[in-house]
Amino acid sequence: QVQLVESGGGLVQPGGSLRLSCQVSGFTLDDYAIYWVRQAPGKEREGVSCIVGSGGRTNYADTVKGRFTMSRDKAENTVYLEMNTLKPDDTAVYYCTATAAVRVGVVCVPDYTYDYWGQGIQVTVSS
Repeated sequence: QVQLVESGGGLVQPGGSLRLSCQVSGFTLDDYAIYWVRQAPGKEREGVSCIVGSGGRTNYADTVKGRFTMSRDKAENTVYLEMNTLKPDDTAVYYCTATAAVRVGVVCVPDYTYDYWGQGIQVTVSS
């Protein structure tokens, strides 16, 4: 059974940092591309970042490039999103999602179609 479980969200002041974690089960990270997708009230869903392949190639939306870093620990079956220099516009529910790597290829793009979703976790950036 495939499961993705996010943790690490919360309230942070502008300019602060948070690290989200996504614990996956039911598949290995080499076989799936993993994405972070966010949804803010009144805004369109946005693919934020992705990681794919045995080498862990990453890609980021322009809105977070240079501020967010995605990584993974294959031994722990966990994917991370390190978020720095957070802005109020980063406020959203963040979802960890997965898509079979055979469909994605060697390069992922953050906005894609997703096979599996986590339950989501709230990130609020406010003073």
